[in-house]
Amino acid sequence: MTINQLSIFIENKAGTLVKVLKILKEAQIQLIASTIADTVEYGICRIICSEPLLAYKMLKEHGVSVALSDVFAIALDDKPGSAADVVEIFANESIGLNYLYSFLLNGKGVLVFRTDNAEKAKETIILNNLNFIAEKDLSKLN
Repeated sequence: MTINQLSIFIENKAGTLVKVLKILKEAQIQLIASTIADTVEYGICRIICSEPLLAYKMLKEHGVSVALSDVFAIALDDKPGSAADVVEIFANESIGLNYLYSFLLNGKGVLVFRTDNAEKAKETIILNNLNFIAEKDLSKLN
């Protein structure tokens, strides 16, 4: 019911992001989505990719500070308000979202998020018949 996400800690200086992207390029790993949240000195680059376990291994081997975590991914219709409807379902269940980002893939919206209450989120997804994306389904979307 979840997918793997890489969280990469990178210094806010020229060239650090390109190092990460070149490592993934050389391993022929396809980026599906990415986002960067920055602070004064460091950024957190979150990546959904075609082969997260291999990406994790390759980045670690190159001395990159990376963590692998499970996040939820919900497929949405590509129409205004779809994300709001899903987020409202979780809010109504008092499930807080630590962070959220979205992207379009093959005509579908994808909402990626992390919560501190994964068990309740899983239950809510099932009870509301939300179209979740599992790791094995990612390759079918691109």
